[in-house]
Amino acid sequence: MTTHAANFVQAMTWDDVRRRLAGGAAAILPVGAGAKQHGFQLPMNTDQIQAEWFAAKIAAEFNAIVWPTLTYGFYPAFTAYAGSASLGEAAFESLVCDVVRGVAQYKPRAIFVLNTGISTIEPIDRALANAQPRCPAHHLKIYSGEYYRAAHARLCRQPHGSHADEAETSIMLAIAPELVDMSRAQASPNLASRPEPGPLTPFDDRSPNYSPSGSFGDPTLATAHKGQELTAAIIMDLRAALPAARPS
Repeated sequence: MTTHAANFVQAMTWDDVRRRLAGGAAAILPVGAGAKQHGFQLPMNTDQIQAEWFAAKIAAEFNAIVWPTLTYGFYPAFTAYAGSASLGEAAFESLVCDVVRGVAQYKPRAIFVLNTGISTIEPIDRALANAQPRCPAHHLKIYSGEYYRAAHARLCRQPHGSHADEAETSIMLAIAPELVDMSRAQASPNLASRPEPGPLTPFDDRSPNYSPSGSFGDPTLATAHKGQELTAAIIMDLRAALPAARPS
């Protein structure tokens, strides 16, 4: 597991952390759900796996160390599916704010919050504004970069999707194929109308957000090759956003 990598705080001693920070290391704080449904084919901690995988890649390339992943967050769209956990929006925002302030007191070169979510974007933006750490603080949204958007448009064939779909399942086939069960992948129903803001539902077949499996999109179209290209694009986006973490 990436959590035991040399650049992860939980695998280090406190004086190792002090030495790295004194040497100019930046801090990465991954945000990825540890208990959020991801269809029938992906594990509940899919977001956590992705957050830690990308954090490990960046930390190895840049002078950065990785704080423990925030695995509880604001994920209200998924709580109709058994096991999915969500904090309230204010509680999550407060959590991020407190953790960022706590990391900032040790004076990293910069703090990068690496976020795998969508509903978490606005609370993290507010948390960073409220934390006002005495070092640069940046919000890295892994699915928002221009390289990723271009790769997604070129590779993905599903008519709609945003969760446990063709793209996300492809990424997991590239980074953790042993955890993906493609025999259970199931597309969400074809949309009769546009999806509406609000939670997915496994029960209400009249809802535009109806999905018996929890996937929203078509994961049956996923391939490891697509995942390799999508992950490469995300890494390019992260590199472009991380100049403050470059070794001096």
